Amino acid sequence: MPRKNAPAESGHKNNPNVMGLRAAVVEEPITRTLETNYMPYAMSVIVSRAIPEIDGFKPSHRKLLYTMYKMGLLGGARTKSANIVGQTMRLNPHGDAAIYDTMVRLSSGYGALLTPFVDSKGNFGKSYSRDMSCAAPRYTEARLTPICNELFRDLDADAVDFVDNYDNTMKEPSLLPTTFPNILVSANSGIAVGMASQFCGFNLKEVCETAAAFLKNPDCDLSATLPAPDFPTGGELLFDPDAIREIYETGRGSVRVRAKYRYVKAENLIEIYEIPYSATSEAILDKVAKLIKEGKAREISDMRDETDLSGLKLAIDLKRGTDPDKLMARLFKSTPLEDSFACNFNVLIRGVPQVLGVRQILSEWAAWRTESVRRRVAFALRRKEERLHLLKGLRKILLDIDRAVKIIRETEEESEVVPNLMIGFGIDKTQAEYVAEIKLRNLNREYLLKRTEEIGGLEAETADLQATLDDPKRVRKIIIGELRAAAKKYGEPRRTAILYQYAADDAPDDAPAEYPVNAFLSREGYFKKITPLSLRMGGEQKFKEGDALRQSFQTTSGAEIMFFTDRCQVYKTRLSEFDDAKASVLGDYLPAKLGMDSGENVLYAVLPGDYSGFMLFFFENGKAARVPLSSYETKSNRRRLSGAYSDKSPLVSMLSLTEETEIALYSTDSRCLLFHTSMIPPKAARSAQGVNVMALKGKHTLEKALPASETPIANPARYRAKTLPSAGATLRQDDTEEKQLSMI
Repeated sequence: MPRKNAPAESGHKNNPNVMGLRAAVVEEPITRTLETNYMPYAMSVIVSRAIPEIDGFKPSHRKLLYTMYKMGLLGGARTKSANIVGQTMRLNPHGDAAIYDTMVRLSSGYGALLTPFVDSKGNFGKSYSRDMSCAAPRYTEARLTPICNELFRDLDADAVDFVDNYDNTMKEPSLLPTTFPNILVSANSGIAVGMASQFCGFNLKEVCETAAAFLKNPDCDLSATLPAPDFPTGGELLFDPDAIREIYETGRGSVRVRAKYRYVKAENLIEIYEIPYSATSEAILDKVAKLIKEGKAREISDMRDETDLSGLKLAIDLKRGTDPDKLMARLFKSTPLEDSFACNFNVLIRGVPQVLGVRQILSEWAAWRTESVRRRVAFALRRKEERLHLLKGLRKILLDIDRAVKIIRETEEESEVVPNLMIGFGIDKTQAEYVAEIKLRNLNREYLLKRTEEIGGLEAETADLQATLDDPKRVRKIIIGELRAAAKKYGEPRRTAILYQYAADDAPDDAPAEYPVNAFLSREGYFKKITPLSLRMGGEQKFKEGDALRQSFQTTSGAEIMFFTDRCQVYKTRLSEFDDAKASVLGDYLPAKLGMDSGENVLYAVLPGDYSGFMLFFFENGKAARVPLSSYETKSNRRRLSGAYSDKSPLVSMLSLTEETEIALYSTDSRCLLFHTSMIPPKAARSAQGVNVMALKGKHTLEKALPASETPIANPARYRAKTLPSAGATLRQDDTEEKQLSMI
């Protein structure tokens, strides 16, 4: 026990620094930490980075284009991209690489947009290529394309709000006053925190026509003027009215696009010159090469990329007698030559992300554009009213110019000139300052008469502008006129053709006819497929030294086959993936052919057919699992399934069961048990541990399992069980003569 009045222990307990540190540590709920630390970041990504707004731009796009506009690159000569990137960093603090990537995506050279906003010169890469990267910004040049006139026309007319940049040193527009619904024209994508956005592009001319029709009648049929999306890489869109309707109504859905090709008969090759927007030429080449390697595209002798300055071109050399249309139908099904584009029309509306359909987007754009036009008209009205006010003051001195000069001359102090003019002619301060600033050379009757003659025209113009502000129909008419002008000046024909009638994607492959074959599996995992004729002529089967036959089958060349391994996995494939062999060869080594894990070995092969049978698994602990073959059936083309059977106890044997039969179990203590398979209930789960079948004593285990018909048992009644589990009976000498070896 400690001594009474013992001195205090030395160490950190009395250390004031440590005690102060402890006092500084304050527990805080995780929810509060997320709110104070994570939520501001998440909202910044959503509102200020990843989700486009109603003008169709994300902040990075807007900052870049506005910088180029202020640099005089709208209609001016190109300048180095590095110069643009450097200037943009005054608005965008995220670094030069991010800014240049944004410029590349908006450029005409890259080809990601139907209506590019950056006129590029030099290597900007290609959107359809994964490996064709852009040159450094010091080598390329850029300027704004003419369509940017539609973005900046009203920028200096108070059509949109301006906000401070990130360091409060300059102003930038919060939105660009686009005269057309750019949100539907420009393809856009972004990933925020907890949400994403994916816009497909639509044809500019069709969007403008649809917007005009919507302004006239909000209940108009959108599909009449906007049939389907349009993609800059072209291709052919497989028209599905239900899918299009879903996208238009909900803003979510997907469309399928396939490549365009032509057959060059003289050279017996196929040229692919347009591909889906979501695919790349390298991904297509890789997939076709894989099909050729797997023997699924034997009609192709070679495929190469012949893309040059004239555009994309993938060439496929065909073997003699190949039907190009049938081959392409198969390639559409199994390669990115046909791909889906998923739509998620998530847009920021007044700072709130919303997933909107096309009609809702048009409604929001029309309301926003109406406000922009009203602000522009109000700005013009204010300017003209200010001018009119000045000229009315000038008209008051027109009749007595000499008195105005006399007042100015007789005024002793400069600061009294304006007040004296105000008193002398009954005008306000603004008008008096305007009169006082008139040059001496302009104090002639001709100049003053010309200025005052503008009053009538200005009064008519202000009245017209005020009438426009007071009449929503006139504002709507202005917007429609601008839409039609943009469509006429910048509209282009569709690039993506629409296929209203096309072959279904679930059409059967043009597979070769099946024929009878014999299949052989060796103990060490070698597999070969031999035709009956070759088998009759080939003589004795060849195996690796120390290897032997495990299983053999008579089936057809296209049958499906499953290989169970010692890693509780099953590999599914078809015999058509194996070349016809001869009896004199070893065959394919399955671990390499099927891409098995290191050290994994094949135990058993099964022809599932229509998946109507069962698999029986027997384990050392005396349990047996009966699993329906349908548990191994998959809708997808997965080649490997894990958890093929239970791993709770070592596997002893597995059998494929097509009909009920008797099974003989042998234990390590020389006991045997016969039972009928109907006594084992089926388990739906592949990895089921099963039920107790053989009651084992001490440390003895189950040794093997065989169909009763393959055993030398002469007295089956001695070993037959009426109920399970059962210990069986001790083997007699006359029932132990080996008749056939176990398969495992």
